[in-house]
Amino acid sequence: MQHFSLLDLSPVPEDAGAGDALANTADLAVAAERAGYHRFWLAEHHNMPGIASAATAVVIGHVAAATTTMRIGAGGIMLPNHAPLMVAEQFGTLATLYPGRIDLGLGRAPGTDGATARALRRNMSPEDSFPQDVQELIGYFASGPAGPVRAIPGEGTEVPVWILGSSLYGAQLAAHFGLPYAFASHFAPDLLDQAIATYRAQFRPSATLSAPHVMMAAGVCVADTDEQAEVLRSSQYLAFANLRMGRPGKLPHPVADVAQQIPAPVLAQVKHALSVSATGTPEMVRDQLASLLARHQPDELMVTGMIHDHSARVRSFTLAGEVLSELRA
Repeated sequence: MQHFSLLDLSPVPEDAGAGDALANTADLAVAAERAGYHRFWLAEHHNMPGIASAATAVVIGHVAAATTTMRIGAGGIMLPNHAPLMVAEQFGTLATLYPGRIDLGLGRAPGTDGATARALRRNMSPEDSFPQDVQELIGYFASGPAGPVRAIPGEGTEVPVWILGSSLYGAQLAAHFGLPYAFASHFAPDLLDQAIATYRAQFRPSATLSAPHVMMAAGVCVADTDEQAEVLRSSQYLAFANLRMGRPGKLPHPVADVAQQIPAPVLAQVKHALSVSATGTPEMVRDQLASLLARHQPDELMVTGMIHDHSARVRSFTLAGEVLSELRA
């Protein structure tokens, strides 16, 4: 593992609002930078009361302004929702304001429900233009002779582009284009091994990347005792279960016995989806993360976690940063 990083969804807790969530995100980023995290990524989600990072590029600017050295980026921008030129202008502007610190991860999914996707895109195209859109977007960031349409700011910024995915499609596309690849194993673990193997086997060197570079994601929740960590993590279980049952909302308060709050079949699905994770004391989390790293051998590990209490969330990621620093060493 070369680096460890953090994915934050700007969770909106029950009894709080989006303004609180965005302030908490900036505060967490400052703590993460102090703890040695290499990247701090935010994700595009729409029509979700519990997530405040819908305008992802704006939130990235908010976080970049609060920090000084850590790379800040998108994990990711859902490219089907946007014209590549507009994404290039947004991230070109960010890269101009914060040189050498901006990442752009691209996803193929809409990141929302069908009605919201239609509201975002206006025109729903039946064909999959994602590979062409990725190439177009990368072209806007390039140095050298410009085409008839230019991204200003953006042109010549060479913003690093990542392909994100939870299936083999993204692994194959990232390998074909010679781009770094991030797998969403923090909520979709089933194809993790196969996706990493596919990406590494099919990778073709590019002008920007000479060898495959893969990041995997894992949930973390660290506290002074295993019991405390399990209670803190219950908020994420509840939120994920509510989403699965079609009633998304704000991040719930933690509960002592989550099995009493979620139907057994749904809880089993949630625990499986969130199984690439580490929960407990720092010692317990160290063992769990070491096992994940030994099995999958990622070049980077990105951790994430939804905790209702902001101070407990900051402490969890701070303790996780100490553990990851030891594992990297």
